[in-house]
Amino acid sequence: MLDLEQLIDIIELEKIDDCLFIGNNYKTAWKRVFGGQVLAQALNAAYNTVPDDRIAHSLHGYFILGGDIDKPIVYTVSVLRDGGSFTTRRVTASQNGKAIFIMAASFQLKQDGFDHQSDMPDVKGPEKLKTDMEQAESIKLFAPSVYKRMKARHQTAIEFRPVERFAFENAIMGKKARNVWMKVTEKRKLSLPMQHQLLAYASDYDLLLTALYPHRSKVNTDKLFIASLDHAMWFHRDFDFTDWLLFEIDSPSASNSRGMGYGNIYTQDGKLVSTVIQEGLMRNGRK
Repeated sequence: MLDLEQLIDIIELEKIDDCLFIGNNYKTAWKRVFGGQVLAQALNAAYNTVPDDRIAHSLHGYFILGGDIDKPIVYTVSVLRDGGSFTTRRVTASQNGKAIFIMAASFQLKQDGFDHQSDMPDVKGPEKLKTDMEQAESIKLFAPSVYKRMKARHQTAIEFRPVERFAFENAIMGKKARNVWMKVTEKRKLSLPMQHQLLAYASDYDLLLTALYPHRSKVNTDKLFIASLDHAMWFHRDFDFTDWLLFEIDSPSASNSRGMGYGNIYTQDGKLVSTVIQEGLMRNGRK
């Protein structure tokens, strides 16, 4: 289990030097470092090197090697640009002297400008929906390996409530899109940079699942191997992650053993706060 205080403790890195930081890992049951943790920690490292008036507006990361959960991760920040409106950083996460993840992140002053956005989908609100773990009970018998993975990765820092029933039957008919409400489980004051870091962490949960939905009849759940390859995220507007956010997810493509997940994140009143894209490796067994 991982509660909010423990998650924040993991995300907030120890400063070794001006551009050098070190962090510990969430001890996952699958024995590899969770990608969302590395995203959040890398963003924390970058935030620690920019002026307080600069807010992250985008990040682009590549997962290079699987991380060892038993060894700390060293984050090295490169100062690429400190401009009048924009600040750019590159972050390299390393273990054993080898890069396991690289990220470029851009920060901006808050400025006035044009404003428009996509409309939020019309879906059920979160209040009467079951959590992901409650819904997972429905697949316990016919997809025990998937159920076991979900139980193993369960944490209490962030609550997820899928709008669509957690099952693969609709996928056989070609359905891809899914909607998930999410929020941190404690009502507390969080800075905007920490909100960004927590949302980056949460954005890596099941983003690739929609890329599997159209292929449910071909998926071998006992041998299925999924790993994130890259992750891009844009922060459009301010938000409060202690209130419900809707993660609308779809998959525009799957090919060459890779699948792509695309998502928009909205507040309950329909404000678009973030867009996320991720591509990952998807195989019916290791090769």
